[in-house]
Amino acid sequence: MTDFAVPLSRPSIGQDDIAAVLEVLRSPNLSMGPAVRRFERAVAEYVGTAEAVAVNSGTSGLHLCLAAEGIGPGDEVITTPFSFVASANCALYQGARPVFADIDPLTLNLDPRRVEAAVTRRTRAIVSVDVFGQPGPTEPLRAIAARHGIALVEDACEAIGAERNGRRVGTGVRSAVFAFYPNKAITTGEGGVIVTDDRELAALMRSLANQGRDDAGTWMNHVRLGFNYRLDEMSAALGASQMARLDRILDRREQVAGWYAERLWRVEGIRLPYVARETTRMSWFVYVIQLDERVDRTSLMAALEADGIPTRPYFVPIHLQPLYRERFGHGPGEFPVAERVARATLALPFFTEMTEDQVDLVCDRLIDRLRTTWTLSRSRPASRIALAPIGEWS
Repeated sequence: MTDFAVPLSRPSIGQDDIAAVLEVLRSPNLSMGPAVRRFERAVAEYVGTAEAVAVNSGTSGLHLCLAAEGIGPGDEVITTPFSFVASANCALYQGARPVFADIDPLTLNLDPRRVEAAVTRRTRAIVSVDVFGQPGPTEPLRAIAARHGIALVEDACEAIGAERNGRRVGTGVRSAVFAFYPNKAITTGEGGVIVTDDRELAALMRSLANQGRDDAGTWMNHVRLGFNYRLDEMSAALGASQMARLDRILDRREQVAGWYAERLWRVEGIRLPYVARETTRMSWFVYVIQLDERVDRTSLMAALEADGIPTRPYFVPIHLQPLYRERFGHGPGEFPVAERVARATLALPFFTEMTEDQVDLVCDRLIDRLRTTWTLSRSRPASRIALAPIGEWS
């Protein structure tokens, strides 16, 4: 196993976080106790919603959002092919069909025009994804949802704290979901939170997450088919502790992203992450560059790994995953923008406590290895990609 000079990601865990978890372990409440309620209140207050419902993963949260809307067999749910597979699987869990719409080539989020074109009489919901921490086009998608009488669910699993036109993600939609896997800005180990302004919807989701028990949580009274999607007390305590310093964490991650931009924005063959003008705050989940198509990405990744620098492609389009090919007959060429972007992306090491020296090391080795991994044809002269600092594009 390679000993990496710089890890790909690392959770930010402080002494306050450890103390919060130890406090739960010394208590009699390891499940369904006060820490979960504290965490829910912290998220709701930060985001600005009436309710928050803690669950054991972002995937569970997305499933509950669709289950609570009554989506089922024969229904269609529009989402992006450029995301983690859970953004589409949540529809499959309900027996519905995920329908994909291509993405905007700059923001990498859903293209509203493509979404509108994908709506049919069977469409019941849109699952919009805030890819890599950049808020999706909420306003046009909300207008589409209202026009067709369908639900808009925001997959904000990568984007806690992000803002679009001054509005925090998770507001202005029917429901939204955040996730807290260890590579996210803040973590609960495993876990997620659903936010909504609809108190009845929140109550239904709490019941669904708690084996379908009634609103009072009566232990042996199950009023609907539910799931065991509860978040445990240790995870919730960690989450509540991390929420207390979320803004500091986001600021620090923005600083790391800025270091990358300063070093890479003039490098031939690399395109930096685009930040839309509407994005008034980016929540930097990962730092993903795009490579010129003439760069041999596989060779570059192998060379960097030999140098102790781990990298990853982000994402394999969902419609090209084996499950979706086999079940729905999807294949290459259906969503050309998502497919082209997916062939170009490369996630670099990125985490809250990353130092400037570590960024220097990654960038120096990346630039050095790029020189040896070009696969240029003499008939296709190299062209410098126009790059821009964070928040701008030219």
